[in-house]
Amino acid sequence: MPGTTEGRVALYLQDKHSIRDGMDYACYAEERGFEAVWQAESRLVREATVPMAAYAAVTERIKIGSGVVNNWTRNVGLLAATFSTLDDLAPGRILLGIGAWWDPLASKVGIERRRPLLAMRETVQVVRRLLAMERVTFHGDFVQLDDVEIDIVHGDRSPKSVPIYIGATGMKMMELAGEIADGAVLNYMVSPAYNRGAMEALAEGAARAGRSIDDLDRPQLVVCSLDRDREEALDRARELLTQYLGQQPHIMKASGIDPSLIDDIGKVLTWPAGPEEIHRAMKLVPDEAVQLITASGTPEECRAKVREYVEAGATCPILYPLGDDVRAMIDAFSPLGDRT
Repeated sequence: MPGTTEGRVALYLQDKHSIRDGMDYACYAEERGFEAVWQAESRLVREATVPMAAYAAVTERIKIGSGVVNNWTRNVGLLAATFSTLDDLAPGRILLGIGAWWDPLASKVGIERRRPLLAMRETVQVVRRLLAMERVTFHGDFVQLDDVEIDIVHGDRSPKSVPIYIGATGMKMMELAGEIADGAVLNYMVSPAYNRGAMEALAEGAARAGRSIDDLDRPQLVVCSLDRDREEALDRARELLTQYLGQQPHIMKASGIDPSLIDDIGKVLTWPAGPEEIHRAMKLVPDEAVQLITASGTPEECRAKVREYVEAGATCPILYPLGDDVRAMIDAFSPLGDRT
């Protein structure tokens, strides 16, 4: 429920773990009281909807979200049909998270991300109408539809209950999420202080639509490198942090990390980068930077850091486990109590 936080926690999976392992983790997260599992689609490594279907097929109650697909590479008709199909598999459990992607990845595959706010607005508005089972004609700058619908012949033609979340990092996109989306997926690799500006932007956007920030769900991705060996935990997070600070400009800008450190990392790596470049650059990153923008360390340290994000406005932490023992992280944050 938007605006509430008590007992809410979700799992985030990227490509660190195999899809079959992810299926096991989704089942375990459901057993331990997690409300959702979100699948990343950030780099050219793992498409989101195939693992989403796998998680949906082996669970019964937990919600399944895209965290996030981009709005450039799928036609809106296909995007709506895909999430309608997922809803057929897991009715009422699918969450559509959409983001604006990032350069240089997008430009390297031929996508020009011009006027991203308008492109996102058109995508969200039209996909919502298609999932409501409307027949849509729409002529925008980015979306062109002429008398199109999800043309279900054999099956349920009732509107699909698929909430739409915008994966926003910049404040203009955050305002747009507040105005038109059911919620915003707040990014990771940012400090809790970043959330203050994000909440202001969400509230401003929500006011345009005659609602308040409490009408918006605000789940937040949080890197969680949990280990009884504190140094091991910090080094795992340091590697991921270094990669993102060197490759994704929107995260660099929002992170709160010293710009001179980011410049130094950028001299060593960009996208794509191999393990050697990443490990060379990660030597530049101090422990303080790691703990500023991730939940890393012992279980107690991780829980304390996640509480900071919730206190700063996140309604549901979406935890990305970097440790090898994913079940230990799930147990440490389970609403049913820590087994450790």
